[in-house]
Amino acid sequence: MIAVIDYNMGNLRSVENAFKKAGESVQIVSDPEKVKNFDKILLPGVGAFGDAMNHLEKSGMGDAVIEFAKSGKPLLGICLGMQLLFEKSYEFGEHKGLSLIEGEVVAFDKSRFKTPLKVPHMGWNELFVQKETPLFEGLPKAFYLYFVHSFHAVCDERYVIGKSVYGYEFVSAVCKDNIFGIQPHPEKSHNNGLKIIRNFVEL
Repeated sequence: MIAVIDYNMGNLRSVENAFKKAGESVQIVSDPEKVKNFDKILLPGVGAFGDAMNHLEKSGMGDAVIEFAKSGKPLLGICLGMQLLFEKSYEFGEHKGLSLIEGEVVAFDKSRFKTPLKVPHMGWNELFVQKETPLFEGLPKAFYLYFVHSFHAVCDERYVIGKSVYGYEFVSAVCKDNIFGIQPHPEKSHNNGLKIIRNFVEL
């Protein structure tokens, strides 16, 4: 039983369809009281960090996700959902996150780009696996996924399971115990994305 967290900040149908393609049905859940009943949860997200945290707090879903994470059952955040796992973000001001992983979310620093690049970082890019993880089981050490984002995580190397390069190297996947996060969109990443989804299902 996998729940996709509904807090009005994600393309839930594309996530649901990707799980169906991977051979697994999911339930879209908007009632925080029901979250604890599931074996795994997925936290999607599209949009601004501050708006997302506001929706999570007002709906009660923020506390439900935190409590679920404490249970030791698998949790996966994708795109904005990954960023929300951290302590804070500097997107349109400073906003507190779910604080499930130590670290913060910052804007791409264009001054570090050796050649001019557009932000947001949008399109196919490589993820370079940094350490063995069940989330990337059966995938090569480097593979392409689909990205859309203007901000990225900064955290301790012990949590980093994937990095990518856009102007400079940045963190594109993380893991802390039962908590996983991936910056690109597996649901938009064809076979590689479906493999990640299947791996999450099998955790």
